[in-house]
Amino acid sequence: MRTLVLHPVQSRDTDREPRDALAEAVSLADALGLDVVASDTVPLARARAGTLFGKGKVEEIAARVAEAEVGLVIIDGPVTPVQQRNLERAWKAKVLDRTGLILEIFGDRARTREGVLQVELAHLSYQKSRLVRSWTHLERQRGGFGFLGGPGETQIEADRRALDERIQRIRTALARVVRTRGQHRLARSRVPYPVIALVGYTNAGKSTLFNRLTGSAVLAKDMLFATLDPTMRAIPLPDGRRAILSDTVGFISDLPHQLVAAFRATLEEVLEADLVLHVRDIAHPESAVQAENVRAILAELGIGEAAQARMIEIWNKLDLLPAPDAEALALVAARTPRVHLISARTGQGVPALLDALAADLAEPTSEETLHLGFDQGRERAWLFDRKLVRAEHPTEDGYDLDVRWTERQRSQYRALR
Repeated sequence: MRTLVLHPVQSRDTDREPRDALAEAVSLADALGLDVVASDTVPLARARAGTLFGKGKVEEIAARVAEAEVGLVIIDGPVTPVQQRNLERAWKAKVLDRTGLILEIFGDRARTREGVLQVELAHLSYQKSRLVRSWTHLERQRGGFGFLGGPGETQIEADRRALDERIQRIRTALARVVRTRGQHRLARSRVPYPVIALVGYTNAGKSTLFNRLTGSAVLAKDMLFATLDPTMRAIPLPDGRRAILSDTVGFISDLPHQLVAAFRATLEEVLEADLVLHVRDIAHPESAVQAENVRAILAELGIGEAAQARMIEIWNKLDLLPAPDAEALALVAARTPRVHLISARTGQGVPALLDALAADLAEPTSEETLHLGFDQGRERAWLFDRKLVRAEHPTEDGYDLDVRWTERQRSQYRALR
């Protein structure tokens, strides 16, 4: 569909460059496969209640829409239902605001049943807010039965009731998902492996880093919201232990509150994680602004300052920086606690990151000598596979092994016997 993307610019908008915000909106449209024929920033001194823009600007845009044969106008910002209705009439084209656009992308990308339910819940919550008296059919009343039936209910009331019923059914289904996820976390706690969660702005390189650390083939493209459904894989740490790495949905500025609420069950993995890696696109001109957006959403999810203090920042896409900038950032990262400069695409800096993860997740260790018989090959292999054996001494009836391990690893070993 031929699409025009508009980014309203108000005087109070000081946190983002209008040019960069417009580029992100165009990228969102591209991610949905739309044919963006034009894009522009639109100065907005004051938002009009009925049309958002002033009369002259509405007529000017209407001429552009007609000339370019545009079928969809995306407004990169909030649009009320009344404004949407009036603009669609004036421009004779479909109008979609930023929230609606992101919801469309999520609806297109969700694959698992949980993801589909979450996106549908967000869609229905959004649609419910759009049920205004925009069309005459919403004002018609259904008559009651008999002479005392009264006027009956209006179409808008019937539509709202149908939405409420569907929303309740989805929430019931998602409640079962929450219980299932809780059972999975309980099962993992019995293993138990530490959990490392990846978070970050969309297109920061989380999936690329996930693939680099796990050897998986999760979709990783230069595209906003390339992946939605969370993925978990085991990764080996340099000290022989294993951890579970969780890749979560990317965040974005002005993320619709419907989506934050709907994906809360998925993002609970972040709340339960032993360590959170905040992946940043350090080559992006708005990297600092994006990082603040991520921290704000994490705070909304209930991850407070104490939990964020255990977060490690990953400055990714080092390979996209000019050599002088990369060298200067390397000096800054070296002096900044809990910051690592890497390139997930080339692997530069990843070994040092893994060493830091192992050190951060390290537990107190103790040394012990174990005697294993020749028939205990399974236990011996388990110890060597996790690199716990410091030395081995053959005996007449087996082996004496000097091991160094944590209390958790000792409990796991005893569970084998």
